[in-house]
Parts: sequence; C-alpha cells; structure tokens
Amino acid sequence: MLRGVNHQVVEVTKPSCEYFERVIFFVKPEFSAVSEGTLRERASTIASDAGAPPPSKVRKSRLLQATRLICAAIVGAAVTILVSKFFLG
Repeated sequence: MLRGVNHQVVEVTKPSCEYFERVIFFVKPEFSAVSEGTLRERASTIASDAGAPPPSKVRKSRLLQATRLICAAIVGAAVTILVSKFFLG
C-alpha cells in the first residue's frame, strides 16, 4: 500500500520472470525529466533480469531459521527447569 507518494512511478505489470506478478519502480527526482519510454524500457530490462534467489541463499536462510528455533527451544527448556527448581521445589 502506498500513501502520500509524490514520486514518479514506473510499473511493469508482466515481467518475464515467473516469480513476480508486477514490479514497481520509484524514479529518483533528478531523473524525472527522462522520457517515459526510456524509463519503461530500463525498468522492463531490470525486471526481466530479476530472478529467484540463488539456492545457497535459500539454504542459508533455512539453516539460520532452524538454528534460531533450536536455540529458542533450549532457552525455553532451561527457563522451565530453573522455574521448576526454584519455585516448585
């Protein structure tokens, strides 16, 4: 959702990349004098070059997420043990 945007916007609605439905570009104010055709052509080129993240990044993200989950479980177990020892007995 975009509210109060006072910038020139270029929208590519059907990029050639299968991962994206549409791509929105915000044009810097210093380039607002460039012709609309040039901006659309450049935006289409950039959108078509976009692709899925490399598999190594996906694996690193999953590994990091799994590590965080394991650490949270360990901390939760430690807190449970401490609470049970000090308050229950």
